[in-house]
Amino acid sequence: MQRNEQNYETIPAGSLGVIPLESCKKLGKKVDKYLVRFRSEREHEHQDDIAFKGYHKNTYLVDCSTPRFGTGEAKGIITESVRGFDLYLMVDVSNYSLKYTVCGHENHMSPDDHYQDLKRVIAAAGGKARRITVIMPFLYEGRQHKRTARESLDCALALQELISMGVDNIITFDAHDPRVQNAIPLHGFETVQPAYQFIKAILREVDDLQIDSDHMMVISPDEGGTNRAIYLANVLGLDMGMFYKRRDYSKIVDGRNPIVAHEFLGSSVENKDVFIIDDMISSGDSMIDVATELKKRKANRIFVISTFGLFTNGLEKFDRAVEDGIIYKVVTTNLTYQTPELLAKPYYINCDMSKYIAYIIDTLNHDISISDLLDPYERIEPLVKKYKSKKKK
Repeated sequence: MQRNEQNYETIPAGSLGVIPLESCKKLGKKVDKYLVRFRSEREHEHQDDIAFKGYHKNTYLVDCSTPRFGTGEAKGIITESVRGFDLYLMVDVSNYSLKYTVCGHENHMSPDDHYQDLKRVIAAAGGKARRITVIMPFLYEGRQHKRTARESLDCALALQELISMGVDNIITFDAHDPRVQNAIPLHGFETVQPAYQFIKAILREVDDLQIDSDHMMVISPDEGGTNRAIYLANVLGLDMGMFYKRRDYSKIVDGRNPIVAHEFLGSSVENKDVFIIDDMISSGDSMIDVATELKKRKANRIFVISTFGLFTNGLEKFDRAVEDGIIYKVVTTNLTYQTPELLAKPYYINCDMSKYIAYIIDTLNHDISISDLLDPYERIEPLVKKYKSKKKK
């Protein structure tokens, strides 16, 4: 039985359409397969009503493209009617693997390029869709969310621009700072935490964890991610610690103030397995520094957990850290582009988010609250109990 059975009787907001842009095609196809399965297995007395016309389909994907001219300019094309549709547009603004040609020169697509393509597809819908929801796992310019000097507020501007184009809801994952939703206070903005998927993937891959405060601990690598670590520690019944990043604010290196030292706040980590959890791995320097500090404090196995594995400086540092015994496993989701090299690493654990996104889309299409999907506590608790009971046997 599907866990979202409450959706059976409610009338859909419109015919469901999912538009994954080129940057998100792989994830979009997985989401579509789950949606087809959910609805093919679902039967209810109103399924022949006109309100449910087009409810059962072989695919909910709507074909679109964003071809480019020789100058690098582009346009958005939707090749079928979307009049009256409840559209869900999916885009991965961090997918640098896609390329295009400008006057014979090859360019990698930047977040700005992906964001422009998203706007082009919204414009191609021409206001004919009944409702438009943007699913943007990695929030565009999410790190440029507050003003500390005379500088731009790119994330707030982008959110307001999407709303002005007719977008009704924006769904993102693990926003760097959820308060950025204050830029659009009268519209839907949801930031989703993949805590359940992290725990599920780790428990599937590692069979000898002792999940209690005597043998395990959750660590936040900085003060900004404390809430994330507190939640995970609470649902697992563990102790929690954090590092304070002491920075040199007199210098700027690669667009940020360099870290001088990591100061640890928390109880002893000696002989404990440790989960270091953060929203993203960018260069990875910070995570490796924190793991190194924990090893100095005699921590046991260290799991580096992050929603977005960007690995902007490659994987060599992580390879060395694993070889040196500093890091045991690296855990990230498939919400951003994953290189074949990363997927092949024996220390890497991939968290597939496609089923979760399909649940969210299916629920929203029926105009049902997604509150229970956003708080996975009720799903984590039985998962951990099941793991512990298997270990006892």
